[in-house]
Amino acid sequence: MSECEPEPNDRLPVFVVDDDADVRDALGLLLRLRGHTVHLFACAEDFLGKITPESSGCLITDIRMPGMSGLELQRALATHGIAIPVIVLTAHGDVDSARTALRAHAVDFLTKPFKEPDLTAAIAAALERERARLFVRESQAADRAAVATLTAREREVAALLATGAQNLAIAQQLGISPRTVEIHKARCMEKLRVRTLADLVRLADRIGLRVQA
Repeated sequence: MSECEPEPNDRLPVFVVDDDADVRDALGLLLRLRGHTVHLFACAEDFLGKITPESSGCLITDIRMPGMSGLELQRALATHGIAIPVIVLTAHGDVDSARTALRAHAVDFLTKPFKEPDLTAAIAAALERERARLFVRESQAADRAAVATLTAREREVAALLATGAQNLAIAQQLGISPRTVEIHKARCMEKLRVRTLADLVRLADRIGLRVQA
């Protein structure tokens, strides 16, 4: 497994980006002692060279570094569709930077020297957010895999059912009998592993299942 490949949900990694070797090593030691898998980077550019949209975990980054800053790193992650949660560190207590980081959805903003409980709490919150994100991503992937098992006609029927259309209306629109619609509906429900039409509507909303124009 390479440095930034997805890891099991129960041991999500913590990435640390800080140009100060002493701070970087101290954070690495502290977090490993707390049971975390830790990857250390001396600059944002090195981290961006390893991370992908499929990576998971959380990021702790200094805000002021040579080259790309922590705020610029946040923006770069968003541009590349990388949604891991970010904790921003600074030795400057810059209120404007804090506001910018938080507006960019940073989990927390900690001023050096920070207290260990504050860092621990921020990491716990970041990893909880990440587990929630991964759950949604995995659920959507499972939904799409289920939809991929539908025939073209079943997909049409499922999309129309998700709009609230009744069997007779679907039959008239597709030029088939209401009985055939009922058969397709039963197969759709089975393949998509949903029990009710409400469940089907929620699935369609999650993955964008729509009636084709």
